[in-house]
Amino acid sequence: MFEKLKQRWGVGGWQLILIILTFATGGSACAAAGKWLLSLLGAEKGTLGGWLLYLLLVTLLWPVCVLLISIPLGQFRFFKNYLQRVWLKITGKQKSE
Repeated sequence: MFEKLKQRWGVGGWQLILIILTFATGGSACAAAGKWLLSLLGAEKGTLGGWLLYLLLVTLLWPVCVLLISIPLGQFRFFKNYLQRVWLKITGKQKSE
C-alpha cells in the first residue's frame, strides 16, 4: 500500500512519512478547531443542526489546517498541488497550463 502511494505521488520514504503525518495532524487540528468553533457559536454537536454545522466547519477548515501544518513539515508544495487537483476534480475543470 505504501509503495503504491510513493509511486502515485512520486515521493520517497521520508517524504511519505511527512505527508501521512501532515494528513493526520491536519485532520486532528481541524476536528479540534471545528469543535471549538461549534462551542463558540453556541451550537451543540448532539443535535442535527449542530452536526450539520460541524460538518460544514470541518469541510471548510480542513484545507486550511492541512496547509498550515504542511509548512513546518516542509510539505507545502505537495499539499498545495494536492488540494488544487482535488478542487479541479470537484469542479470538473481542467488544469490550464
